[in-house]
Amino acid sequence: MKIIPLQEGNYVVNSEKEFKLINEFPQDSGLKMAIQPFLIITQNDYIVLDLGLRSDKNEIPLILNLLKSNTILPEQITKVLVSHFHKDHIGGIGYFNDKDEFVPSFPNATIYMQSRELDFALEQKESPSYDFDILNQLKSLQNIEMLDNDKGEITNEISYEVSAGHTPFHQVFWIKENEEVTFYGADDLPQEAYLKLHVAYKTDYDGKRAMESRKKWEQEAEEEHWKVLLYHDMKKPVLEFF
Repeated sequence: MKIIPLQEGNYVVNSEKEFKLINEFPQDSGLKMAIQPFLIITQNDYIVLDLGLRSDKNEIPLILNLLKSNTILPEQITKVLVSHFHKDHIGGIGYFNDKDEFVPSFPNATIYMQSRELDFALEQKESPSYDFDILNQLKSLQNIEMLDNDKGEITNEISYEVSAGHTPFHQVFWIKENEEVTFYGADDLPQEAYLKLHVAYKTDYDGKRAMESRKKWEQEAEEEHWKVLLYHDMKKPVLEFF
């Protein structure tokens, strides 16, 4: 399989969940992180993993421009896998045109999301982590496939599991082709540093569960030689276990 990180940039995010590019606001304090969805091309699918930030001023989402720079059209995408609904993971799913109409980014793809996670997100009315302009459009999309189970298979190549660390129904994905295994832990394993420091982070819904999951995944990755995708790592988007 071919893995292409779609690197939107390195950001600093404050307590109000405002994302600013580090190179434009180097003096700002806050958490520093990359934002990089992934494109995986297999023999059967063009798969996008999470969707990045929404563009400002109703412009075309960043993810579409990044795909274009890799000579990929949005119509080529066959599957979109959504881990959870924080604004930096769902923003590129569509945009509003000049008539304030919502335009889906991937009209030919089946978009897989966890129904319980969406219900939870829609209840968080006071949280700046969510973009409700986007969230309120999702259930009206015709190409959504709601996942309701704690684990399962989407195809023979793609499986998912509710990890429930970062958010209550956060989910992770495995993509397998031939002898290759690629794992996407989203915000339960966003950076390589999370494997070096076994910490239960207070910013997670269930930090202890996320920590224990990371230990298990690291062991399995070493045994089975996974490639691990790191959505927020500013230096290493793909971590390979040989």
